[in-house]
Amino acid sequence: MDLHVTAVALEGLLLQARERFALAFEDRGVTFTVTAPPGALQVHADAERAQQILSNLLSNALRHTPPGGAVHLRAERRGAVAVVTVADSGSGVKAEHLERIFERSFRADAARTRGDGSGVGLTIARGLARAMRGDVTVSSVLGEGSTFTWTVPVA
Repeated sequence: MDLHVTAVALEGLLLQARERFALAFEDRGVTFTVTAPPGALQVHADAERAQQILSNLLSNALRHTPPGGAVHLRAERRGAVAVVTVADSGSGVKAEHLERIFERSFRADAARTRGDGSGVGLTIARGLARAMRGDVTVSSVLGEGSTFTWTVPVA
C-alpha cells in the first residue's frame, strides 16, 4: 500500500471524525465527545489512512457501547508523539483476549460479535498505524469498557 505521509493537523482529523460519527452516536443514544489538542499540533500521517484508523476505532466503540453509554475521542502531545485515545464505556474485553483482538477475524466472545463488523477493523487500524511509524494498543476492563490508543509521530 502506498502511503502519502505529510504533516497533517491533528485537530482537523478529530473534527472530521466527529462530523462523520456524531449522528450515528446520537441515533444509538451514546454520548460522544471530542477533545482536540490546543494549538496547531501536526502529525506525520497519511490523512486518508488516519481517518480510516479513527473510523475503525470509533466504529468498534460504537458497536460495543450500549445506549446510555459514552465514547470519548481525545488527543494530546507526549513528547515526540501524539496520543489519540478512543475510550468507551462498553462491554470491555477479557484480559487474555486483549492482544488477540488485533488478529484478523478474532472474536473474543458472543458479546463482541454484536453488530455488522467484519472482524478486520482493528487489524487494519493497527497495521496502518504501524506503517506510519505509530501503533494502536488497547487496555480494557471487562464490563467497564475499553480504551484504544493510537500513537502517531509529531511533525
